[in-house]
Amino acid sequence: MDLKMLEVVLAILLIIAVLLQNKSTGLNLTTMGSGVAGWMKKRGAEKFLFVATIVLSAAFILNAVVLFVLGK
Repeated sequence: MDLKMLEVVLAILLIIAVLLQNKSTGLNLTTMGSGVAGWMKKRGAEKFLFVATIVLSAAFILNAVVLFVLGK
């Protein structure tokens, strides 16, 4: 698969993973202290989406850097 096509696929999957996450877990400035510890309570599909978002974003950034270095 071409790296540019992979970038498009990763972008679409990342958008889907972000949109499927729970809307109530957004940035809340009044409870900043519990934001870091709150991720440990995720279970099931919520945890899968959380991990998938991290993995997809890391793959997206890595692919973007490779595309930049290769000059494609």
